[in-house]
Amino acid sequence: MSTIHLHQTTTLTPEQYIAGLTDFGPNRSKVFGNSANEYLKVHQREASQADVTEGSAGIWERLHYDWSNPQHVVLTTTDSNVWGGASGHSYTFTRLSNGMTDIDVDVVREGKDLKGRLLGLVLGTVGKSVLQKAFINSVKALEARDGGSRTPRPSTSRGSKGDREFRYIHP
Repeated sequence: MSTIHLHQTTTLTPEQYIAGLTDFGPNRSKVFGNSANEYLKVHQREASQADVTEGSAGIWERLHYDWSNPQHVVLTTTDSNVWGGASGHSYTFTRLSNGMTDIDVDVVREGKDLKGRLLGLVLGTVGKSVLQKAFINSVKALEARDGGSRTPRPSTSRGSKGDREFRYIHP
């Protein structure tokens, strides 16, 4: 099992990122590249949760989205052709005093068969950059969609690191 932790600071509010994350429309793949239109199927959607199948490149998973807590969104894998067990995504949003938002994402990948275990191993080691790039691209796409209407104040909490930081955890 691999657990990958991603972190990024953005001008988006938690509500803006969640709105993009839970937009299952035809342009979803432009924001989330690993959610190709041919795999996307919304089985059920309610005010703060959804049951959705998505994927790309031969890998799909059915996810239960729960965004009832606006500071913590959980996507639980309920079925997949490669992922099982504790697989899923967990997003935590922290509003900063400078108007920015920290987004922390934990991606858990537990393979349910040999192919899944091998993919989990690859993602947990050399494949980290794939998830990192996909996360960066989703934030950038949503910032562009927002039109940059929010101007953040300079932050002293990040020092010389800048606005984007990525940390990885591997059990």
